[in-house]
Amino acid sequence: MQENIAVIRCEHFNAAHRLHNPKWSKEKNRSFYGKCNNPNFHGHNYNLEVKVSGQINKESGYLIDMKELSRIITEEVIDRFDHKNLNVDVEDFKSIIPTAENIAFVIYQKLRARLDEKFNLEIKLYETERNLVIYPS
Repeated sequence: MQENIAVIRCEHFNAAHRLHNPKWSKEKNRSFYGKCNNPNFHGHNYNLEVKVSGQINKESGYLIDMKELSRIITEEVIDRFDHKNLNVDVEDFKSIIPTAENIAFVIYQKLRARLDEKFNLEIKLYETERNLVIYPS
């Protein structure tokens, strides 16, 4: 049996968001989310690592064509999220709060739908240099 191997594609995007739960009072939102609840939004320079793992294709020598993976990430993530206000411009966040956790989950769902089921997928999203989310964990 062939061993699993992983490749990682790194990408970057900038986006604004506001963390705000419409079911909560203004005071509770301010208290819970702090500066991230700014009504005028705030932004991050997100770093994204997309890890794909599985078995190497014996014919091509690749696990996955990285150009194809890059194209999928660009179409599903970068083109949709980069230089956008996630709350306002991105349909996915009209009904969920664009926390780093939810952003990573949405990215996972979009990429999972485009990748062959034979691949395992992991998303690592850095919201800051010190804060990151991994999905699935």
